[in-house]
Amino acid sequence: MQHAVGSPLPPPHQPGHGPTAGRPSAAHHPGPQPPGAPQGPAPVPPPQHPGYPSAPPPQSPHPSAPLAPPVPDATGHVRLPPGGPVGTPGAPPAQAAPDPTTATLAVLLIGPAGAGKTSVAKYWADHRRVPTAHISLDDVREWVRSGFADPQAGWNDRAEAQYRLARRTCGFAARNFLANGISCILDDAVFPDRPAVGLGGWKRHVGPGLLPVVLLPGLDVVLERNARRTGNRRLSDEEVARIHGRMAGWYGSGLPIIDNSTMDIPTTARRLDEVLTRAIASPPKW
Repeated sequence: MQHAVGSPLPPPHQPGHGPTAGRPSAAHHPGPQPPGAPQGPAPVPPPQHPGYPSAPPPQSPHPSAPLAPPVPDATGHVRLPPGGPVGTPGAPPAQAAPDPTTATLAVLLIGPAGAGKTSVAKYWADHRRVPTAHISLDDVREWVRSGFADPQAGWNDRAEAQYRLARRTCGFAARNFLANGISCILDDAVFPDRPAVGLGGWKRHVGPGLLPVVLLPGLDVVLERNARRTGNRRLSDEEVARIHGRMAGWYGSGLPIIDNSTMDIPTTARRLDEVLTRAIASPPKW
């Protein structure tokens, strides 16, 4: 075995070896000791080696000194507060208009395939004046490489289980970001008539302070955008039309809806800020 650079460590003392070999132990020749002296051999200090500082003697804490508080979860030297469900944002004072560009928010952008959810969410997160994270449910679902359950092949128990796992993972990430002062915008194709992929799971995993907003352009727009997609993100026209028709159920739900059929991405992001301003002042009931 090799030791660190410096003087080699001395070999362990064994009977009959070392500097005291051949000399009788003091314990075999007891002599008179002063009153109050401790019984038994005196403790031997650890050997000192050149180049290594000696360890300071242990100090007993003062009886009246308070115990140090437990150290919270930390990454490196940055302490992280625990993540928890996001509470409903409180309405600001009446004299001050809410500013969604500087508030710490949790936003859920809903819409059919081709609505522009991911593009708008990325742009909105990129151009905020405060730290903001974008979390896409589709991206998290596709973390599963082998054994990925593609919903296009049919919605079954395995696809639903992977969807639920991805949504829970997104919610966990969002709570941790928000607990550390970083806003989040999530995007997902949430259906108004399917509990398995409904709002209840998002509210449970992120918290009641989540602000849902629906992007719902016209069918011709989503068909055109879907045609430009590649890979498993591209759906058949029939599937796009079916999803778009079911998303129409959000009308009358009380959630804010943005028809971005004629809007580019920056305009849609500004419209989203306007909608969030009203949602902060008067959170939707959902």
